[in-house]
Amino acid sequence: MPEDNIDHLDFEALKAQAISKPLVTHIYTADPSAHVFNGKIYIYPSHDIDAGDAFDDLGSHFAMEDYHVISMNTPQSEAIDCGLALHVNDVPWASKQMWAPDAAEKDGTYYLFFPAKDQEGIFRIGVATSQSPEGPFVPQAEAIKESFSIDPAVFKDDDGSYYMYFGGIWGGQLQRWRTNAFINEQPESPFAFLPGDNEPALCAKVARLTDDLLQLAEVPKDLVIVDENGQPLLQGDKDRRFFEASWMHKHNGKYYFSYSTGDTHYICYAIGNDPYGPFTYAGRILEPVVGWTSHHSICAFNNRWYLFYHDSILSKGVTHLRSIKVTELVHDENGKIQLIHPYKK
Repeated sequence: MPEDNIDHLDFEALKAQAISKPLVTHIYTADPSAHVFNGKIYIYPSHDIDAGDAFDDLGSHFAMEDYHVISMNTPQSEAIDCGLALHVNDVPWASKQMWAPDAAEKDGTYYLFFPAKDQEGIFRIGVATSQSPEGPFVPQAEAIKESFSIDPAVFKDDDGSYYMYFGGIWGGQLQRWRTNAFINEQPESPFAFLPGDNEPALCAKVARLTDDLLQLAEVPKDLVIVDENGQPLLQGDKDRRFFEASWMHKHNGKYYFSYSTGDTHYICYAIGNDPYGPFTYAGRILEPVVGWTSHHSICAFNNRWYLFYHDSILSKGVTHLRSIKVTELVHDENGKIQLIHPYKK
């Protein structure tokens, strides 16, 4: 239900049909990255504010400037705002647009990974640390070396290795790194430098992190999603190809890479045998929500799986004023994820 249909929506009816309610209503939150730390759920969302910027395809209206951490004792319990965790003014290298973050824990230290534009308008990924999952977080003085684009998602594998998955096209600038250096031509066009529809789609990136989780341990690799015949998805396959919102979880020994298709508004997933892939497209997880974006995370709690996501019903469809939600996610006996409809038929 993207924004071009907003004028025709009955928000009271959709509110009644929604399978879940906003977890918090005193602020607008989006892009929820959920983790279980110390037996509790901690959600690391972006914080939507109305900065008055006009809608454009570069996402300039998403002018988020800080992060709040949300905690829950269980997926059914009250969600608590733990307060301000990090503000862009406290990040020496960042200028604006604190977009979708993620978090990880190692040896009692908590790490907040976040994208922001640097002083030259280029998206980089930074990291901040805390001794508490609630924050506040203290940022590193510089962004992660050789980092670029948006939507970091950090996955800890069973052997203790940590991997960062990241990237987003259009306003996320991934297409501007096709030559391994930032292309600053046609800066107002989100469509410049995209592959042709018959070319392989742009890929999310993956890189193992250093032991201290503060840097990339290797040059990022393409995370290739292939079809049922083992061929890479094409850029013109907009219902299936990667756009943004990387996430990784592991179930019964298989790696599940999930992501948003962006302008077609689906959350999809692909399955692989290795954290680097390749990943075979397996289907959709979530049908379109109210609002332009769709961004999620998947988290296990007490042996049940949950999908954290957002929509714009609370703001009556305002694209950049979203609210995080949660619903149960089910893997069937074959490992396929059952499709979730955000609004009851």
